[in-house]
Amino acid sequence: MPRHAPPIDCTPEDKAELAAMARSRSAEARLVDRSRIVLKCLEGKQLQQVAQELEITVPTVRKWRTRFAQGGLAALHDESRSGKPPTYDAKFRDRVLELLEQTPPPGLSHWDGSTVAQTLNASVHSVWRVLRKEGIYLQRLRTWCVSTDPEFAPKAAEVVGLYLNPPLNALVICVDEKPSIQALQRPSGYVETDNGAVVRAMKSTYKRNGTLNLFAALEIATGQVHGQTTETKKREDFRRFLESVIAELPTDKEIHVILDNYSPHKKNEDWLAKFGGRVQFHFTPTSASWLNQIEIWFGLLTRKALRGASFASKDNLRSMIEAFIKRTNEHPKPFKWRKREVKGSQLRNTLINLCN
Repeated sequence: MPRHAPPIDCTPEDKAELAAMARSRSAEARLVDRSRIVLKCLEGKQLQQVAQELEITVPTVRKWRTRFAQGGLAALHDESRSGKPPTYDAKFRDRVLELLEQTPPPGLSHWDGSTVAQTLNASVHSVWRVLRKEGIYLQRLRTWCVSTDPEFAPKAAEVVGLYLNPPLNALVICVDEKPSIQALQRPSGYVETDNGAVVRAMKSTYKRNGTLNLFAALEIATGQVHGQTTETKKREDFRRFLESVIAELPTDKEIHVILDNYSPHKKNEDWLAKFGGRVQFHFTPTSASWLNQIEIWFGLLTRKALRGASFASKDNLRSMIEAFIKRTNEHPKPFKWRKREVKGSQLRNTLINLCN
């Protein structure tokens, strides 16, 4: 009678990890193959069937099935072998990370892989392996904005509170301006690149046809947007725009306006007094305008209507903005506040943390 291998089993957590490893495109190929072997064995398939499906030998299936039954997930990794000590070990990794914290050589603004390799007298491939493993991308660049407002916590709580729990019988609107939108005119279209990919392309030269400023207000409950383009962005323009928005809102509701600390938004006490307390301003902390939801809509406007477009005049630009506002209001959708925690300073020195 043919002998049957004893059944194997594992916890749901280990099985989920095996499945993730079997689908991985970044893990070592050997680990991916071994995970697939074990998963098929866990399904109760015989050694010959697993070997046939994966196009490998029966002894290979038997080896990793037995290794997993005896040692679990850890047994799928190669055992340590005797031989020459590795040239690039954990100490080399630490040297790479420590070097990135130092000032780059004269004439360079930042480190790159080849410069790190030259400085450490090491292989550039070994440097890139360390960087990839640690998730460090030397050529990528991001910006940050840290609020140093001493009243950050109460101001942020006030704004977020209006998003999550607005007052009864009141409307909350987010207001800001997008200044100096350029009416750039340049040809664009689709081109085929050297590798055969078809991409959008724009001519490198362009003609400037002036600029416009956009005042916008977002109703957080409905997602409706009110907008107005202007030639200037003075306090009078801001007040005039806000008056037009308030005139379109129900007269029996309080209006809470979320704003940043731009100068035209300040010193409006005399203007607010005309509304008898019906209109109230709430300011975001300094350097924290990202708490204002209208900035999300400005991002959509830039990506979907302005970037890559060509405008022969300011009137063309104005028409595009108005059309995008109309399109938004045809199917408005409010934004959902998903950020669980808001901090004034969210930076940490990643490299020092890795070295420690």
